[in-house]
Amino acid sequence: MSNNYEGYALMWYDDPYEECYNWFWESINTDETLPKEFLENLLEMCDRIDRGEEKLIPIEDIETLFEDLHNDEDTTEQA
Repeated sequence: MSNNYEGYALMWYDDPYEECYNWFWESINTDETLPKEFLENLLEMCDRIDRGEEKLIPIEDIETLFEDLHNDEDTTEQA
């Protein structure tokens, strides 16, 4: 640590409590809170999966698909 923090310190007229309080409420605005509708749709999708109404694709199949696509791109670039 270099102790080069003087320029970042509060000024003599700043209130540390007020500064902390304001930063707390400002930081809440930057949280990534998902909308209620999105969460409700996600829960409904989980219910449809449980009832068997949604088709699931295993991750292994998707990985194989991407590998095949990547290999196809490599062969077309070499030609």
